[in-house]
Amino acid sequence: MFKKLLIANRGEIACRIAATARRMGIRTVAIYSDVDRDGLHVEACDEAVAIGGTSSADSYLEIDKVLSAAIETASDAIHPGYGFLSENPVFAKECAAAKIIFVGPPATAIEVMGSKSKAKKLMESAGVPLVPGYHGEEQEVSYLSQKANEIGFPVLVKASAGGGGRGMRIVESLDDLETAVNSSKREAKAAFSDDHLMLEKFITEPRHIEVQIFADEKGNIVHLFERDCSVQRRYQKVIEEAPAPNLSIETRKKLFDAALAAVRAINYVGAGTIEFIADANQFYFIEMNTRLQVEHSVTEAISGIDLVEWQIRIANGERLPLSQEEITQNGHAIEARLYAEDSITFQPQAGVIKHLKLPFDEVRVDTAVRSGDVVSIYYDPMISKLTAHDATRELARSKLLHAIEETEIDGLESNRQFLMYALGHPKFKSANLHTGFVEENANSLLKPDGYPDQLHQALAAFLLLKQRFEEHMDIVDAHNKNPNPWDEKAGWRVNGPGLFEVDLSYNGEIKSCLVSIEKKHFQILKPFKTKMLMPAIRWDSENYGSLLRSVETKNKSINFYADIEHVTFFLKERTLSFASPRKATTSNTDALDETSFTAPMPAKIISVNVRAGTEVTAGTTLVILEAMKIENPIRATKSGVVETVFFAEGDIVEEGEILLKFTPGEIN
Repeated sequence: MFKKLLIANRGEIACRIAATARRMGIRTVAIYSDVDRDGLHVEACDEAVAIGGTSSADSYLEIDKVLSAAIETASDAIHPGYGFLSENPVFAKECAAAKIIFVGPPATAIEVMGSKSKAKKLMESAGVPLVPGYHGEEQEVSYLSQKANEIGFPVLVKASAGGGGRGMRIVESLDDLETAVNSSKREAKAAFSDDHLMLEKFITEPRHIEVQIFADEKGNIVHLFERDCSVQRRYQKVIEEAPAPNLSIETRKKLFDAALAAVRAINYVGAGTIEFIADANQFYFIEMNTRLQVEHSVTEAISGIDLVEWQIRIANGERLPLSQEEITQNGHAIEARLYAEDSITFQPQAGVIKHLKLPFDEVRVDTAVRSGDVVSIYYDPMISKLTAHDATRELARSKLLHAIEETEIDGLESNRQFLMYALGHPKFKSANLHTGFVEENANSLLKPDGYPDQLHQALAAFLLLKQRFEEHMDIVDAHNKNPNPWDEKAGWRVNGPGLFEVDLSYNGEIKSCLVSIEKKHFQILKPFKTKMLMPAIRWDSENYGSLLRSVETKNKSINFYADIEHVTFFLKERTLSFASPRKATTSNTDALDETSFTAPMPAKIISVNVRAGTEVTAGTTLVILEAMKIENPIRATKSGVVETVFFAEGDIVEEGEILLKFTPGEIN
């Protein structure tokens, strides 16, 4: 067995690989960009090498930098994880040339299966069912238009290299094809350094089912069952499970046979996933991922097999540890991906994680971030993967839902609410799923919350005042005896209660609260009236604790995070975050008013489509932003004329910065 393993990745997968390597007695080396110098994956490894850069292109995708780090640290092998260089055949070849073991398949297999068009031709010759489409070399828009007409709309435009939904667009008509092709090419080039596209017939209401396979150098091949990854947003998986529910024994056997036939066709070695889409009557090959998958945890849960250990052993030239007959399936597992993103629009978020509490005691947790860490614009915004395993699907679903309800995050938005809605949806419960599940049930899955009730408004005002008083005076009992914070020091007046005004902003809606502070009570005098006892507070840290209240003779607690400008309550059913700047201001993610457009998130500008004097109609794309490798177009909401453009392509903008000025009006 080799002695030292360099992990050519970051985040939770780098931590995951390091954990298995440590258990196997293998020393590990981390690499890190300028953004990741304080990353948890750096701490998880025995050694670490700085490779510089900020974006993926000038850090983790730089083959020379990665190989130099491996040579410098005398690493015997490199594990690429997933994403980045994991499916780059040039990297695999360079590793071999440097006499460094690549923990993955041969470069030839990566090359063939990494090109979706080449892979489909090979699968067709192997008898694996394919979706009708075009997988050729000609890439002119006029030719792609001709092929799209032959296939029949709607069609799916896909990047030939890579995966994860990057460079993928559904096109309903010929009029929309050119825009989709150009956008897909840009996104594919940025993510995979390859803008080659392919077209496929878009199958309505398909399920996304994949088979995990392993092969060794001796010609032994096994499958580790299948996964259902049909719950997706923005063409990316967000909830995965194993085994796939509501699948007949006959269909499951055919899936396994097709997957194994695909592997035999390319003399494969290592871990891989054969992905299919399936409708009621048939399944079709869509691609092979020649690497470990993000969702490998559900397979590990039902099989009891450490997939990373198997990868390492096979890379070391060993046989598969188990035969097909020795691999057994136990229970059901479901994984949910917790992202820093808006729960309704799925716009990626960036910023500081002020508070994070993950349910380590409830489910398997894969993460690489902590309270105080920064989610940057340069990489995937995943916070954690949560995986529940139990005897049945319903038990696993309930366990995962409870774990997500117990999860707390503050400082930036997350998709926690969406995950709870999805796991609790009747169609998810009954496993009536397809890849359009989210869009089809948008009204119930992507619904905005109303303004919080008066109780939580009052408690938010109370906590904000408390934090602001404590900023200026030492009024916290060191022994946590929860005194009245205003006793004899502030907020008390000889001739009556102290009056304070606090602005509360929730989802951009501001309410001004007039608060009266007394000895044992506080009151809200406007915009509503209520009076309550001062709640006791149990502090766990300077900003995090629990409010303790007596309700109908029972004590109830509410966990919260608070500072001088915001309060967040962590409730089972939702997270309530009130902002309260010293001078509260309204913000709008699309426009400050009808004449200004702002950045909805920290991002890089990759395209500016207008200049001063450009006349546009409603719906025209003005600027395209890129954050976490996803394109986000900013479109005109009305017809008019562009006055001023404040940024150029390549600029980095912060959330809320004005991108351009615009004069609405009729145009000729």
